[in-house]
Amino acid sequence: MFEIFKSMLKEEWRMHSNLFGNNGFSLFPGFIFLFTFFVSLVLPIFSEIFTYSQIALGMHYLFLLLGGMVGAFGLMDREFMNRRFGQASLIAYSSRTLPVSERLIFANFLVKDIVYYFVLYVLPFIAGFALAAAFIPAGNFHFPVILLLLLLTLSLSFMIGLSLVFFLSTVYAHSGKLLTSGLLVGCFFLLFISGNLDSRFFYSLPSLSFFLFPSKSQFLLSSGLIILPSALSLLFLKVDFPQAKKSFPNSFSRLCKEFGSYRYAAFVAKDFLDLKRSEGGLGKFIFSFLLPAALIWMLLSTLGKVLPALNILILFSLVLGILSSSMYNWLTEYDIFSSYAFFPLKVSDMIRSKLNSYLFLNLVPLILLILLTLKKDPAFLLPSLLLFLSISLYMVSILIYLTGLSPSINLYNGKTFALYTLSIMPLLLANIILSMFGSYYVLVNLLLIPLAFYLLGQSFRKWDRIESSYF
Repeated sequence: MFEIFKSMLKEEWRMHSNLFGNNGFSLFPGFIFLFTFFVSLVLPIFSEIFTYSQIALGMHYLFLLLGGMVGAFGLMDREFMNRRFGQASLIAYSSRTLPVSERLIFANFLVKDIVYYFVLYVLPFIAGFALAAAFIPAGNFHFPVILLLLLLTLSLSFMIGLSLVFFLSTVYAHSGKLLTSGLLVGCFFLLFISGNLDSRFFYSLPSLSFFLFPSKSQFLLSSGLIILPSALSLLFLKVDFPQAKKSFPNSFSRLCKEFGSYRYAAFVAKDFLDLKRSEGGLGKFIFSFLLPAALIWMLLSTLGKVLPALNILILFSLVLGILSSSMYNWLTEYDIFSSYAFFPLKVSDMIRSKLNSYLFLNLVPLILLILLTLKKDPAFLLPSLLLFLSISLYMVSILIYLTGLSPSINLYNGKTFALYTLSIMPLLLANIILSMFGSYYVLVNLLLIPLAFYLLGQSFRKWDRIESSYF
């Protein structure tokens, strides 16, 4: 029903504009457009290092991951709305009261996500590339054809990622433990077999193959990877309407004792219980951290065979430090300072407690990095660990300074996201170049540690001055 689809689009926009502000949120696609435009201008320089096929591979896998993230966000909306706005919910989760079938509602929900985020992410990206094409020497390329083809194939990659995650969510609804265990084993399996994979394996993504070698079969295969998982998801759709509230055993006191008696033990214990009991639980580690980490490690391992000058372990440590900063988002996703306002606490106390929890969670990527480094080349263990720790601390300090206790909300503000990107992109480019000269050159990143502590000190004072809750 078209009315449901229109209502869902309005609902999505109103929810985002209410959370992020009309002006700030409307700037977000504009930033994607400008960022893509400026990056596309230097494509001729990148083409001296990477082939156009490798650049296309990175773009298509980026949109594959983006589609997966959008699918995961949509599925967490019910909990987010309930935790932020009491018992408010989305149309998709109000199907019990509407005189239409649940399958029809969720079919509209899926199409809404595709259309909405296509306009939000894909179109600005293509528009930025199209504008830059006017300033790039054409050479042997026919840019109008490439732009149309890129618009189609990036959209296909995005929809493949979204539909696959939508299907996995249906499996999760039927057997959460089975899916979580399977994905966890799969992630570690991919991490440790990546060195034996042929580089051609990654070009088997149908949407990418269709971009490089357009053919009817690749288009049909891409369409099948979108339609089949979506159809299975709707066919075996399971929507739970629990009649009773969830209940959990009282494990707070025991967990506090395990963390010891230091100042933030109770806060860290609460964060871990929140993470465990929220929807997804261990799934957050798999979908938001382990799965992207496994995919990136596989891509870097393949890239290392083509460009031996790149130090794969150093680059992976860099990426792992960036990925780990997303854990701070998990810890602050559902917490609101106003819930603690009647305690003798300041905003900076809450930020410090989240930072403590973040450091505990960083043990996971730290162990993963140690295992991979010992397997690949133990000689790079020290520089890899120091780089990871420096980048992770710097990234979270930037995140705290710009967004405080609401990174999931404030990063969708176009201005804030632009500042965040400008704070990290030069650093990433510098590290990629330094890694080509030798692993120990990246130890210059240790200078980021005092800068990170300075930013954290400024952040505590900044957010204490604001003293305003967002909701």
